[in-house]
Amino acid sequence: MKKWVNNNKLYIAGAIAGAIGGYAYYHFIGCASGTCAITSKPLNSTVYFAVMGAVLFGMLKKDQPKNSTVS
Repeated sequence: MKKWVNNNKLYIAGAIAGAIGGYAYYHFIGCASGTCAITSKPLNSTVYFAVMGAVLFGMLKKDQPKNSTVS
């Protein structure tokens, strides 16, 4: 479990930051009419922005060189 967490710290941080931002967006801006698919409910907004945050932070992760032996 520790290895998985260490390998995915940026994804986890992005998901947490996105979830906070998504709920804040719902709370402060939201959708007055209730017809917006993402921002009409706090759960939808939070999950959507958490996924987007994980994707965004995941793009910042540097690729690790693969250990391959060339003969």
